[in-house]
Amino acid sequence: MADRRLQVFFTVARLLSFTKAAESLHMTQPAVTFQVRQLEEYFNTRLFDRTHNRISLTEAGHRVYSYADKIFVLYNEMENGVREMTGEVSGSLTIGASTTIAEYMLPALLGDFKKRYPDINIHLKVSNTEGIVSMVENNTIDLGVVEAPVANKNLVLERCRADHLTAIVPPDHVEAGREYFTYEDLLKYPFICREEGSGTREVINEYLESVGSSSDLLNISMELGSPEAVKGAVEAGMGISVVSAATVQKELKLGTLVAINLNPPLERPFSFVHQKQKFRMRVMDELLTFAQDYCRDHPGES
Repeated sequence: MADRRLQVFFTVARLLSFTKAAESLHMTQPAVTFQVRQLEEYFNTRLFDRTHNRISLTEAGHRVYSYADKIFVLYNEMENGVREMTGEVSGSLTIGASTTIAEYMLPALLGDFKKRYPDINIHLKVSNTEGIVSMVENNTIDLGVVEAPVANKNLVLERCRADHLTAIVPPDHVEAGREYFTYEDLLKYPFICREEGSGTREVINEYLESVGSSSDLLNISMELGSPEAVKGAVEAGMGISVVSAATVQKELKLGTLVAINLNPPLERPFSFVHQKQKFRMRVMDELLTFAQDYCRDHPGES
């Protein structure tokens, strides 16, 4: 039996979606459908029921899925066992990161990792925190890096490092000379924020609630989908915002933005999130260890 057919079937069965399986496997949907049909022909039975654009496993499909799970656990154990003997670390991983992390932390981290392990291929997907958690839940990525708490207790969350957030204003703003902003100050001016589902927006909302205010009181003038768009709007004098200090280092040096500390201060963790796997590929362990060491050695801007 072709290993590829079983792998494709297993992915479709886990996600219960040909479309999501195609994305996860970096294949076209017709190619995924073809592989599943080949496996069904091999067993001479249907493995999926297809009704009203939804799929579910047949009784035979459940049986194949159960055995496939055991097969791939053993396969990974075999692969890792041999590579531990030879010292080789190779393979591929798909990582997902929220926008701030993907733009300002991961390029340097993954660049250093690739220098140490040139035979490891890494695919990067970028979304907001809500989207990354969903990808981890659906097994479309191996590892996520997020900037907000994760509610799903079935996922493993490992802290990377702290991220300091700061208020930003244009240099000609009336408050540009302030030493710090209180939460009351944030409510006075048009506020430019990230979109719903963004980790940055979520921690700002939690911050306001922790000091006895409400995010509903913010005078939100714009909702934008990236840190770069938020910074550009603040530079243009369209409002103030709160962003990760790591995202504005260039603008502070150029003098196009002014950072003002918050009182009380606001920090959040950058964290790794992944499934609780019975057996994990060695390449995943190597990346997690490397990333944790990197975060310890590069604590970030404060």
